[in-house]
Amino acid sequence: MTGVLLALAASLSWGVADFGAGVASRKLPIALVIAATQAAGLIFIAVIVAIFRPGLPTGAQLAWGAAAGAVGIFGLTAFYRGLAVGAMGIVGPLSATAAIVPFAYGLARGERPSALQLVGVGLAFVGVIAASIERHVNIHGSRIGPGVGYALLAALGFGFSLIALSKAAAGGALWAPLSMRAAGLPLIMIAVLFLRPSTEGVRAAWWLLVGVGIFDTSANMLFGLASTRGLLSVVAVLASLYPVVLVALARFLLHERIAKHQLAGVAVALGGVALISAG
Repeated sequence: MTGVLLALAASLSWGVADFGAGVASRKLPIALVIAATQAAGLIFIAVIVAIFRPGLPTGAQLAWGAAAGAVGIFGLTAFYRGLAVGAMGIVGPLSATAAIVPFAYGLARGERPSALQLVGVGLAFVGVIAASIERHVNIHGSRIGPGVGYALLAALGFGFSLIALSKAAAGGALWAPLSMRAAGLPLIMIAVLFLRPSTEGVRAAWWLLVGVGIFDTSANMLFGLASTRGLLSVVAVLASLYPVVLVALARFLLHERIAKHQLAGVAVALGGVALISAG
């Protein structure tokens, strides 16, 4: 039960962070958004580690954390780009299919899901397809909605990052996000130096960027704890329920309108996620 509660808390924290990141990504260059939030997250978790002084992890565990950070930067870049060009209510749920990656990893390790979980995986895929199609009144037929490709790339990156994070968390739930941020920040800073994006508007949005970094890092920490107290195939899926928060915030604060068939696809995808965890 502890692992379940921690995973749900991680999903709540990720949902808030992703909403803030989506708002920031529509106003600022994505590279700057990621750099600022990663820096804020690194400072936050470094302070936490300095206060609690947990035991040192092994070199291998630190390496897994660094790998999670590197892959996570790829996922974040795709995700924030998707949030910038597409509807949060679509991009968020599609990225949640990242849970399928650690689920498949669990199968490869010998875990045997129930029939209910297998049905859930199937529903998640059906939901992805339904939510990805955007219909236009002036165009006969349908096309893939904006941001969908980025969301699916983000799901792939997030999925592998969750696996690496779970391995890093074995050495301490605080060291894992610290090693993630320590590895991820230099990578995105290289991109910032290469792209030289405009910094206009960063000062006005600093509080939002700091908040995103803190909530995102808190979610990493909570997921790491959850992965040490429950099955990865279960806690990863529960932590991927963050789109519920994202969709709700986007609907009520940004008044996003989503087509009925897309909402149905989102519901089916999230229903699949729920079945995986229930099984």
